Amino acid sequence: MTHNNSKSIDETVRTLLENTKDIDFTLYAVDNDSTDGTPEHIEAHYPQVQVIYNKKNPGFGSGHNVVRDRLDSKYHCVINPDITIDRDVIRQMAEYMDEHPEIGLLSPAICFPDGRPQILGKRTPTLRYLAASRLRDGDEPGAVLREYAMLDCDLTKPQEIENATGCFMMFRTDLFKEIGGFDERYFLYFEDCDITRMVRTKAKVIYYPEAVVYHVWGRDSKKDLRLTLVQISSMVKFFAKWAFRKG
Repeated sequence: MTHNNSKSIDETVRTLLENTKDIDFTLYAVDNDSTDGTPEHIEAHYPQVQVIYNKKNPGFGSGHNVVRDRLDSKYHCVINPDITIDRDVIRQMAEYMDEHPEIGLLSPAICFPDGRPQILGKRTPTLRYLAASRLRDGDEPGAVLREYAMLDCDLTKPQEIENATGCFMMFRTDLFKEIGGFDERYFLYFEDCDITRMVRTKAKVIYYPEAVVYHVWGRDSKKDLRLTLVQISSMVKFFAKWAFRKG
């Protein structure tokens, strides 16, 4: 899903296409009403990509759901327009899921472009965890954030997690469709936490560190008051939805 991503989209599309040449792979670019020429650029330079134009910006989850009924695949990847790969992680992750039919959602290791690992929540979000993430100052995470990111575990090994990050997710397509895709009540933020919990009611969610992707993580909500308010709204919706539910 794209929205005014002209600065990053070339590297994302180029690395995805270069590293999936030998597999049956369809790349969709759903554009949420960009004004910077993103979808036109993709169509002009990457004719093998299926570009879908939304006439408005309905948000992250709703934008991704546009392709849900078009999918005819075993696996479906949700990929941010600021992700790059340097190997065929799509095949690598699909083969791992083939070997482990109990997995409904697979999450790779996510690194900055320079190779440093990103400190991302892997346990179910709580107010305590979110406050620690929000108030983090500097490169070294504190004790609470380390707990949230499961840095107290051996993350060199595949393991079950409670929360997967939405910048790169691989689903079993049948399960993605069964749960209805993303909950469209979230415009932005927490839709990944929500869909992870939906998957966990039916299958396992696994962190798979042998597959590595690179993410330009801007932490935009810390810089933009409007996005901060959107994040708070999504947080309230998430906690209200799951307050008395299991999963």
